[in-house]
Amino acid sequence: MLSTLPKQFSASLRALIVGLLVGCCVSTAVADELAEAERLLKQGQALQALDKVELAIAGKPRELHGRFLKGLILTEMGRQSEAITLYTQISEDYPELPEPYNNLAVLYAQQKQYDRARQLLEMAIRTHPGYALARENLGDVYVRLASQSYDEALRLDASNKAMKAKLAQLRELGSAPATGGRVK
Repeated sequence: MLSTLPKQFSASLRALIVGLLVGCCVSTAVADELAEAERLLKQGQALQALDKVELAIAGKPRELHGRFLKGLILTEMGRQSEAITLYTQISEDYPELPEPYNNLAVLYAQQKQYDRARQLLEMAIRTHPGYALARENLGDVYVRLASQSYDEALRLDASNKAMKAKLAQLRELGSAPATGGRVK
């Protein structure tokens, strides 16, 4: 069939096929690098995992999986401000995805910025109403916000026994094994 096509078209078709094959190989290589980075992260080797991810996504500014994994690694390494910047960029590039909003919310909640965390979790839920993890994290944020409100109310009226009881219940709820939110 190719022999009946004009030579120019045949060359273009061959170039397209070669390009697709190279693209598949590159995608496979990126996937392998990211799988290795995930393995390293699970083994507690965050710095090596970060190196692998950065190598895999170099020159691919919109590579979603690698960027997301990099955010998880940065979070694990305690580099929250870098993770916040990265997840913010991802949420701007992919506003339809709930996970970047959820992970941003967790980072803000860890910094006790509960109103910002609430807004981000509500955004995650708007983009994906069935996202159970975002709903769980939103519940945790509401507990923290309620606790702050009761603390302030007790500061204003320290003799209010009903508020003291409510605050004690919230603190008991807030001391459950939750860590201020979970990322995905």
